[in-house]
Amino acid sequence: MLVKKLLSWFAVAAMVVSCQVVAQESDDPYQLLSTVATKTFDRIKGERGDIQANPELLRQIMEQELLPYIDYKFAALKVLGKHFKSVPRERIPEYVQVFRDYLVTTYALALAQYDNQTVEFEPNRGELDEDRVVTVRALIKEPGRPDIKLAFKVRKSNNTEQWKAYDMVAEGISMLSSKQSELEGIIRQDGIDAVIKLMKEKNAQPINLQKVAKDNA
Repeated sequence: MLVKKLLSWFAVAAMVVSCQVVAQESDDPYQLLSTVATKTFDRIKGERGDIQANPELLRQIMEQELLPYIDYKFAALKVLGKHFKSVPRERIPEYVQVFRDYLVTTYALALAQYDNQTVEFEPNRGELDEDRVVTVRALIKEPGRPDIKLAFKVRKSNNTEQWKAYDMVAEGISMLSSKQSELEGIIRQDGIDAVIKLMKEKNAQPINLQKVAKDNA
């Protein structure tokens, strides 16, 4: 149950790590993480009543606040790992698109349990001029519970020069590694079509706030 809760926190954390460089913002992923976290959590708090009435609103929040800033294509290909070469090239676009929607669903389910926690980010302690990948550490704090240590992997695209999140680690557990473990056996035994089918089925399931609360109790 502890691992399940940590993996759920991955998704909460992932919405926080939406760190694309835009013209109006600093080219500092540490500051971007903090800024986006504040904006996103404030929106969730402000729309809590609407979310209770319509949980599917969480997917909309993910689409608007998170997905533009997550390198889901890079993450999707990383999850394939050693199986990438065996996947037919013509199946990759659909796989990436379904994986994108799968992340939206994963994050939305985690957001369903968010209730006033706070996130504290470490400041930038070094120069970023030559770095293309950085790790930003943070703590999730909740009254009466131990802090959860997080680390976010962020990379600067060679094509766009934008910072985007691609992985997050909670208490030593990587989200990408967890997704690889979840899907690796299916890819090996049944192929990419079975993985796509599984993700589509999960994406089609409605968000059930009562079930999410029970699963994470």
